[in-house]
Amino acid sequence: MGFRFKSLPSILYATFIYGFLYVPILVLIIFSFNKSRLNAVWTGFTFEWYGKLMQNSDVLAAAKNSLTVAAVSTIVATMVGTVAAVGMYRYHFRGKTALDGMLYLPIVIPEIVMGISLLAFFALANIPLGIMTLVIAHITFCIPFVVVIVRARLEGFDRSLEEAARDLGANEWQTFTKVTLPIIGPGILAGALLSFTLSIDDVIISFFVAGPSSTTLPLKIFSMVKFGVSPEINALSTLMLLITLTIAVFAQLRLNK
Repeated sequence: MGFRFKSLPSILYATFIYGFLYVPILVLIIFSFNKSRLNAVWTGFTFEWYGKLMQNSDVLAAAKNSLTVAAVSTIVATMVGTVAAVGMYRYHFRGKTALDGMLYLPIVIPEIVMGISLLAFFALANIPLGIMTLVIAHITFCIPFVVVIVRARLEGFDRSLEEAARDLGANEWQTFTKVTLPIIGPGILAGALLSFTLSIDDVIISFFVAGPSSTTLPLKIFSMVKFGVSPEINALSTLMLLITLTIAVFAQLRLNK
């Protein structure tokens, strides 16, 4: 009884926290199947809003832009961030501390400041706003997150494994691909997933660097919300949640394997 009594506050606390986080999401999913356009009263079950969403060409175009930008920026940011993390971990050079501090700037500065600065840079460089500027901007703020995550993985890395591989005749490339890369692989995958999530979810920075014909899905949702939250937005949010969960589950299964 004593153990149960002591654990009861922890259970209640955990229930409150998880309920606070996930009940609103559950309500959103439920009302995406509501017949009524009003998110106040349940009037019946329907797939109508998902059908209308699939017929909305503007939303589909925005989703295509978001997926394209997220995929390209994730691949580039993961590659650059991984190389930077390994280089910063292995080598010591003059100015390393200052460079290390600069890597954290895109993480700590407000997004609106970064969005304005990128817009000013593109204007000075005479680069027209569009998919290209979106990709560059998303790569810029994704790289530091990859570096931080991969470096955290490298902190527990045993350098003697690389030395053993070289003693057995492996060259630098073989050592990196056969020893180093598999060990830091979970960190790289986590950095890539975080980059993809940040990119496909970004609103503020994308608002400043997106052109008229390169609207992303979050920007489209933001514009739709101005006229009220319709079941189409609930359906769209539910699909985005499903895609995110699918990626997360696949990544977890891959890590467990």
